[in-house]
Amino acid sequence: MWWRLTMACPPELEESLVWKLTDLGLHRHAVQHAPETPYQKQLLLWLPQPEWPEAERQQLLASLAPLAEPFNLELPKGHWDDVADEDWSLSWKQHWQPDPVGEGLLILPAWLEVPPEHGERLVIRMDPGSAFGTGSHPTTRLCLEALEHTPPVEALVADLGCGSGVLGLAALGLGATAVVAADTDSLAVRATGDNRELNGCPGDQLKVSLGSVEALQELLDGRRADLLLCNILAPVIEELAPGFNALVAPDGRALLSGLLVDQAPRLDQVLGDLGWRVTARGSQGRWGLLEIQRR
Repeated sequence: MWWRLTMACPPELEESLVWKLTDLGLHRHAVQHAPETPYQKQLLLWLPQPEWPEAERQQLLASLAPLAEPFNLELPKGHWDDVADEDWSLSWKQHWQPDPVGEGLLILPAWLEVPPEHGERLVIRMDPGSAFGTGSHPTTRLCLEALEHTPPVEALVADLGCGSGVLGLAALGLGATAVVAADTDSLAVRATGDNRELNGCPGDQLKVSLGSVEALQELLDGRRADLLLCNILAPVIEELAPGFNALVAPDGRALLSGLLVDQAPRLDQVLGDLGWRVTARGSQGRWGLLEIQRR
């Protein structure tokens, strides 16, 4: 017997909610949306009834509420359903559908076949159970669309904060020769490795390690990347930015996402002081992307 929470999930809160639930050890969750409405999402969470009486469920929602405060939002009102004898894992899978991104990419849950109408798209197979990003969040979509707009053909790509590995896999599909990736979360490192195998990618073509800038430097082994991908929150980008010089070739570029549009001016200033200039900008809703190169 299960409780199932259904709650609207504004794009601003998606990463925070997924992170918090995973951090709490509550892995039976999914964020669903229809392909034609990628920004109208619902959070689904399954909890075993004997372990979650009403008081405990209310306390859980109270612990999630502060996640909305930085965005001047309130946690949406959810509702609990009494679900009898539901296999949550099968229900969870039913809420993931093939997700077209940009002009020619397709994020495909690993257990599904490519729909005929998307047969010409570049397929990136993902296990959404990793809960580290499957392409649905606006910041990830911004990066994927930017990669597609300027494909990294024959480029060496570094992915700082790789999450599920979706950006690195897309880069390889779009012509990169190799990707080195790092994340400070061991579960993300494992998820990237798992998704690498799902896509039949050789280990020497996408190398992943636990850590941050130093881990990427070790994987680069004296080289510097033609393209740096960094889809992390703005304060973390600011903290890591002094290390970008060691990662990016003199004529290379970086795609920075994970920031809110109103955080971009400060990041512009910080990057400018470090010798970088913004060459392109993108946005989806309140989320933004910066492309930077050396001045």
